Amino acid sequence: MKKGLLTFVLIAVANVCVMAQDYTQYVNPFIGTGGHGHVFLGANVPFGIIQSGPTQKKQGWDWCSGYHYSDSTVIGFGQMHLSGTGIGDLGDVSLLPTVDASQREVKFAHRAEHVRPGYYSVMLASGIRVELTATKRVAFHRYSFPADVSKGYIVLNLSQGIGWDKMTSCSFKQESDKTVSGYRMSTGWAKDQRVYFVAEFSQPVKLQSNEGDSIGVFADNNTEQPLLVKVGISAVSIDNARQNLQTELPGWDFHNTVAQAKREWNQELGKVAIKTQDEHARKIFYTALYHTMIAPSVFSDVNGEYRGADGKTHKGNFTNYTTFSLWDTYRAAHPLMTILHPDMQKDIAQTMLHIFKQQGKLPVWHLMGNETDCMVGNPGIPVLIDIALKGFDVDKNAVFEAAKASAMRNERGLGLLKKYGYIPCDLDPEHETVAKGLEYALADACIAKLAKQLGRAEDYKYFMKRSQSYRDFYFDKKTKFMRGVTSDGKFREPFDPFNTVHRQDDYTEGTAWQYVWLVPHDVHGLVEAFGGEKPFVSKLDSLFIVSGDMGADASPDITGLIGQYAHGNEPSHHILYMYNYIGQPWKGAEKIRYVLKNLYHDDFDGLSGNEDVGQMSAWYILSALGFYQVEPAGGKYIIGSPIFDDAVINVGNGKTFRIITHNNSEKNMYIQSAKLNGKPYTRSYIDYKDIVRGGTLEFTMGDKPSQFGVKKTDRP
Repeated sequence: MKKGLLTFVLIAVANVCVMAQDYTQYVNPFIGTGGHGHVFLGANVPFGIIQSGPTQKKQGWDWCSGYHYSDSTVIGFGQMHLSGTGIGDLGDVSLLPTVDASQREVKFAHRAEHVRPGYYSVMLASGIRVELTATKRVAFHRYSFPADVSKGYIVLNLSQGIGWDKMTSCSFKQESDKTVSGYRMSTGWAKDQRVYFVAEFSQPVKLQSNEGDSIGVFADNNTEQPLLVKVGISAVSIDNARQNLQTELPGWDFHNTVAQAKREWNQELGKVAIKTQDEHARKIFYTALYHTMIAPSVFSDVNGEYRGADGKTHKGNFTNYTTFSLWDTYRAAHPLMTILHPDMQKDIAQTMLHIFKQQGKLPVWHLMGNETDCMVGNPGIPVLIDIALKGFDVDKNAVFEAAKASAMRNERGLGLLKKYGYIPCDLDPEHETVAKGLEYALADACIAKLAKQLGRAEDYKYFMKRSQSYRDFYFDKKTKFMRGVTSDGKFREPFDPFNTVHRQDDYTEGTAWQYVWLVPHDVHGLVEAFGGEKPFVSKLDSLFIVSGDMGADASPDITGLIGQYAHGNEPSHHILYMYNYIGQPWKGAEKIRYVLKNLYHDDFDGLSGNEDVGQMSAWYILSALGFYQVEPAGGKYIIGSPIFDDAVINVGNGKTFRIITHNNSEKNMYIQSAKLNGKPYTRSYIDYKDIVRGGTLEFTMGDKPSQFGVKKTDRP
């Protein structure tokens, strides 16, 4: 058995594709590589399983993607990475070109890095230039060695990973003088990950083992020509990895592959064409759009086979996906996808339904065929039901049965929920019972909505009642917070709405101040629980003003604070839009504009929290366009304050939805009036069906609040 690490890097080339518009020029992939953004940096194509890029020496929370801008030492270029997560994994099959057989790490300077969608390059301190590009399932490396070097080395290391990842077994063999194949098994966040690979070299290589590493030595006199390496991967078999490579990248034209990756990115980025005088906003917008298309990642091979959640090989007539950060992405990333990527929705639904068949429940946080059970609630339910309610080609009865079965399991607090109607904080050893209860409640509301549509009266009644647990149990009318409740029906004492202990109290990465608003499925019911609009808005206004000590053990994810509103983490993301429900949309507009301007930047520390696999960026995209889906399923998009003068969205089927904003400026943030397809439009929300049927929504802006969306009949 031989052990080692294989990493690969993405590169950018100078050749220019001939196209009407190059949207990749507006993407700055460095945004979010500093601070706590945790974004991936490297080369990939939209939704590809390959994310080829540098893995750095330092490990830790800010290196969850394998890269952080504060670091300048690389240990290899891996073929798979995560983007924006709070846990590190992957980094599989690492390659490191060197001029010294003993070298396992090398310095680099950020000024020597060049990156754009589909391409990454860096000049290492050793004088080797590394360039990377990719197809969906194949990484393509190009190494240019210094002129005075006669012998080059490639370190193939299958033991190195990122974060929690730990190699459990691996093997490789040299099939010919230019081909190496093998596999890497590991455990980590994904408990049983399997990666098979085939690597083809443009020049002959000789393999030798050295303390667990494989050293590839290519011919002494060939360093005058760049060494090209193609790495095909599969979660099923070496033969499938070979077929992926031969199908997607049969040739050796590196420049053409870069150009093709650029075309693919432009095709996807061009689904939204904006007009603005704010160049920083343009770059932030298209970078955000880029970040939303790193995952979900294709997880089936070109022959349709994939490794299922049961560990078995399956073959389907659909594209199977992985990397579902659902606790984050059900809020904005998936609702955005239903607009921009309607062609993917059936496959995403099929992926989720097959995961259900294979593991007995819908995905919670699925990674490389593994259920990680990360985060609380049943976030796969709102995503799948949202797809069904929006009219995509899925079996609604199958969706309902999968959602119901997932909600009725006896795990992760659900058994207690079924028995008590809530999750007693003194009986659940995993804690976070308020967060769990509220997340289950919003998922139950989605099930109830679908049950009603399907005429399942008893199921509708049951799940609707469960969706009301927030007001029946957790909401304390005296303090007006959601609080932990004991098995004898009493609120947990002592209680401090500011203080929090990460993963050891009643909330998940938040405080009572943030969680009192986590009722996106029934905002009007929450208003009633407060005692009416006046006390509700008083509390909501105070959220953005109050300050308090969260304590030394608070979660590091509670960032991007405005008062106690925490934009750096997902539970707060819908709150700004709740003002529309009480007829005060101008208050939301002010705060939305503030967040867009002050918590997103065109620099390394450009995000106020983890990217979380596209969610942080999806919030920006939707909000910049002018609307956001608050209710978890069904497609009601709440109108905020658009920042672009003109935006044309390709919604599929040859249709576009255009948003024109007249008299728009930083000062003119308030909607004065609106028109939909030339007719006056007074509602402060718009339905999904009105967006995807195509048309034009026009806003006239002003510097003072207006009566737009104030009437009760115009509120969501």
